[in-house]
Amino acid sequence: MACERKPMRYGHSEGHTEVCFDDTGRFIVTCGNDGDVRIWESLDDDDPKFITVGEKAYSLALKNGKLVTASSNNTVQIHTFPDGDPDGILTRFTTNATHVTFNSIGSRVAAGSSDFMVKVVEVSDSSQQKTLRGHEAPVLSVTFDPKDDFLASASCDGSVVVWNIEEQTQVISWPLLQKSNDVTNAKSLCRLAWQPGMGKFLAVPVETKVHLYERGSWDHVSTLSDDLLTQPINVVSWSPCGRFLAAGSVGGLLTVWDVNSKLCVERQKHEKGFTVCSLAWHPSGSQIAYTDTEGCLGLLDGLGTSTADKNTTKVAAKKPAKDYDDLFDDDDDRLMDEGLSDTKSPAKKAVGWDDDDDDFLVPATGRVKNRGAFLDDENSLDTGSLKLGQDKFGDNNDDAGSSVAPAAPPVAPLRPVYEGPMPSPPQKAFQPGSTPAHLTHRFMMWNSVGIVRGYNDEQDNAIDVEFHDTAVHHAMHLTNSLGHTMADLSQEAVLLACPSTEELASKLQCLHFSSWDTNKEWMVDLPKGEDARALCLGQGWAAVATSTLMIRLFSIGGVQRELFSLPGPVVCMAGHGEQLLVVYHRATGFDGEQALGVQLLQFSRKKRQLISGEPLPLSQKSYLSWLGFTAEGTPCYVDSNGVVRILNRSLGNTWTPVCNTRETCKSKSDHYWVVGVHENPQQLRCIPCKGSRYPPTLPRPAVAILPFKLPLCQTTTEKGQMEEQFWRSVLFHNHYSFLSSSGYEIDEDAQTLSQKEQQELLMKMFALSCKLEREFRCVELAEMMTQNVVTLAIRYASRSRRMALAQRLSEIALEKSNQMQEEEQEEPEYSSTRRSSGYGHTNVMAGGRYSRRHNQQEEEEDEEERGEELMEEEDGQEMEPEEATETKKRVNPFAKEASSPIKPSPTPIGKMGRANPFKVPDSGKMSASSGQPRVTNILDNMMSSKKSAQLSSSGGKPSKSPVLKPLAPKPKIKTQSTLLQMAATKTANKKAQENTEPAANLQKRPDTPPPAPPADNSENKRPKTGFQLWLEENRKSILADNPDLEETDVIKEAMGRFRTLSTEERLSWTERAKGQSGDAADLKKRKRAEGGEGLENENEKAEADESSAKKKKSLDPSSKLSVFAFNQN
Repeated sequence: MACERKPMRYGHSEGHTEVCFDDTGRFIVTCGNDGDVRIWESLDDDDPKFITVGEKAYSLALKNGKLVTASSNNTVQIHTFPDGDPDGILTRFTTNATHVTFNSIGSRVAAGSSDFMVKVVEVSDSSQQKTLRGHEAPVLSVTFDPKDDFLASASCDGSVVVWNIEEQTQVISWPLLQKSNDVTNAKSLCRLAWQPGMGKFLAVPVETKVHLYERGSWDHVSTLSDDLLTQPINVVSWSPCGRFLAAGSVGGLLTVWDVNSKLCVERQKHEKGFTVCSLAWHPSGSQIAYTDTEGCLGLLDGLGTSTADKNTTKVAAKKPAKDYDDLFDDDDDRLMDEGLSDTKSPAKKAVGWDDDDDDFLVPATGRVKNRGAFLDDENSLDTGSLKLGQDKFGDNNDDAGSSVAPAAPPVAPLRPVYEGPMPSPPQKAFQPGSTPAHLTHRFMMWNSVGIVRGYNDEQDNAIDVEFHDTAVHHAMHLTNSLGHTMADLSQEAVLLACPSTEELASKLQCLHFSSWDTNKEWMVDLPKGEDARALCLGQGWAAVATSTLMIRLFSIGGVQRELFSLPGPVVCMAGHGEQLLVVYHRATGFDGEQALGVQLLQFSRKKRQLISGEPLPLSQKSYLSWLGFTAEGTPCYVDSNGVVRILNRSLGNTWTPVCNTRETCKSKSDHYWVVGVHENPQQLRCIPCKGSRYPPTLPRPAVAILPFKLPLCQTTTEKGQMEEQFWRSVLFHNHYSFLSSSGYEIDEDAQTLSQKEQQELLMKMFALSCKLEREFRCVELAEMMTQNVVTLAIRYASRSRRMALAQRLSEIALEKSNQMQEEEQEEPEYSSTRRSSGYGHTNVMAGGRYSRRHNQQEEEEDEEERGEELMEEEDGQEMEPEEATETKKRVNPFAKEASSPIKPSPTPIGKMGRANPFKVPDSGKMSASSGQPRVTNILDNMMSSKKSAQLSSSGGKPSKSPVLKPLAPKPKIKTQSTLLQMAATKTANKKAQENTEPAANLQKRPDTPPPAPPADNSENKRPKTGFQLWLEENRKSILADNPDLEETDVIKEAMGRFRTLSTEERLSWTERAKGQSGDAADLKKRKRAEGGEGLENENEKAEADESSAKKKKSLDPSSKLSVFAFNQN
């Protein structure tokens, strides 16, 4: 296709210029920065007619005698053509329109604008408008599908979107382009073009190539490229016949491809190398008019779409002989580079003649060249499966009409065109909980601690930090002189990072607001050539992932710690407590898929990698959109299809989908932007975004709460619902075992409640299976039950006259009881220490397992009672657990108790926090007394500091332990804070009253005084203990001796003195206390009814005093039943 390049001519003032032909091809019409539309009869027309449409004209379109222009007064107006009479305003935007276009028949106009909107307007009635919302930045270009069903648009937000015009919804969105904040800053105008006629392909200029997407399937079917194209393509335009596609690039190259053969059939260069910003084909297909950013107009003439074969010999003759070889494939080695098999090449050169970097102009002599291009027949363009890539004839037409070819520029190699699956563009690195960096007002971070907003406009460049809980820290306003683009926020610090510039290195800045010294800020420069890509904060550490595939760890105070390499470019990171979660590209994905890998590290005393580079499962053709941890510390993430997945630690660290946010969206273009996940209560906290993927900073978005639902089968049936509830309960309570094995204190109440809930669901499913006569299924369910619930199931089965089933169940029950006995015998072997949730005092937990089993026993009696009800309810209706109505406050395992003077104990964690009940206590640590199983330890359920008491629902909860007789005085180390806590926090007492479980072992030794609660709770009319009476009377003398004592120390001192009294004196004080409170027997009954509330103080003493093991009476059944009766009431 030899064509002639006409000399350029001046058309408009410097700036963006557009061109089109009229329907007949008689006129060339241009518009430009001077606000004029000029109508040229030919390129030589020295006096073109002009129409002034505004101060500036940004875009124009012409069809059926109507000229539509986008001008600087934010309107899209219409004029008659060629007369130029104004014909009204089609539509208005809040800022200027950037591109206008007609549909194939001229009945509609589409316009894209800098206010992120696309409007489709009927030409005959401009009130008939459709607005397409969803782009998150100015719109670059719009184009109609020839059949008028769809509209495609490209935007500065980096996406190319296909819209369904009637439904005003997004059909598909591809993240293909580089993001920018305005059309003037965009790397390319990305003028899309739909193939005329059937509209089979949508052409999208992406960097230096053109992607073709198939209408309907929206698959990326092929790519048109050319080795001479080194700068981004700005505009593409189809020939009227739909066979050829022309492209104009930023560097001034004009390229024409034959789409069927994917060959480049024409190459021309702008005479001054200016950017080509508009292209238009003549209706006959023989000319292309083009304009540049300097306001000039040019023309390529003689683009006869006849066969290109004739030129082959002509060009070959013109070429000097030495360039003979240059006409052909200069480097067949490329086959291997493209990842193709040799079979794709019909003329594979002999092995051994290889030249690594063929210089285009120096022929590699002695090589057998592929001579397929010389055949002059019809099939010359299709030699086997080798499609000859690019232009075979060089650039012989550099000076139009010159008879001797000038020295040819490098000739592009001929190479096979790859037809397999196309690689997906890899997802760029991002901060979870942030909105795109190109926005002037954006969220840099929104997480469970607070919100970091970034502002970057004409007035200022600043960062605002706001905390959800102002008790953590007051709000901050920071000037962003360094241009930080990334942020993270924790209870301890704000971490910021900026990319490098030509002069400055990439910097990491930390505002450590929780520091106790005066220097609250530190900054570190990354090495030259290394850029921060992602960052996160954990407890006491910070991490930054860089462009050199490395992760650097720092302490929160700025000490450099370990660093390690990643296998691929980072996508994002999240931190929580001691855990670091990293997601990176492990390979190239194909056909829209992302191939991501995940690593999970734990920085406890023994640092370890829990997940090492496993593939991260995503929905089909989706990418990662959020990554983080639940409030309880379980890793989870969300993909762009709205599927939330959570780590299932009990199933070998697999990922389980727990929610699909798309199911709750009303329209296709709505999304939920996730900000946090909680396991207890089960909540997904997110922000609904209408027609967008993320929220604007103003107005302040409202957070919505979505429920979780596992995608089990048939969840509409009763069976499916119960199965979903059961497995969801199991999954969302895995974190208890993880936290306790990591050495954190957990909310025992919530844990036993969840176990009770699971057993109840199993029993309901068992009853349902019995009704459906599925006995085998009943046995499967019984395998998952605890021993007591199996006993209940046996009774249910025998009552339902299913004797064979009852027999099988009794075997299971026997097996389970044997298992329990074996575990009990192993029990004394384990010893463990557990950190409290506040990292405060160290509790040695003895008999933890016993206590759990003991609680379980009562719960299971509770279960039995419920089971009886279940049997009586013949219709098997669902029962609500009584506790379900009580809303429990979550324990935060990472709440840090800053004032605590005692470090966490370095004793290793044993299995699930079991302890040795026979261990002799060290000084400073109190071990529970040994004895028979089924006895709880007082330390088991009691938190060690005020803070944890407020945080936790089990805080300040008395536990069921026999009361011990006070012993001789003994030096104490910081174990008594709980007494003060009991006196100080009435609220904790009230909560304890609600949460207390029945005290099963209230048998007391005859010489033990009856217990009484703290003095403060006078409103509850509770009696005082002898010690409290004695303290009231002697407080003054203690304070006189030691005037500067704190309340805690006063109590310690008092306890020391009280213990030195003789037994008789202590008994007399206790008698006086008893006298005040009335009948002791009454008191005992009331204690039992209140669930052992009154044990508090004596428990404190027991904690302080016990040092040797005491024997206890085992429980007799009557006491157990009476307790159970009270619990039911």
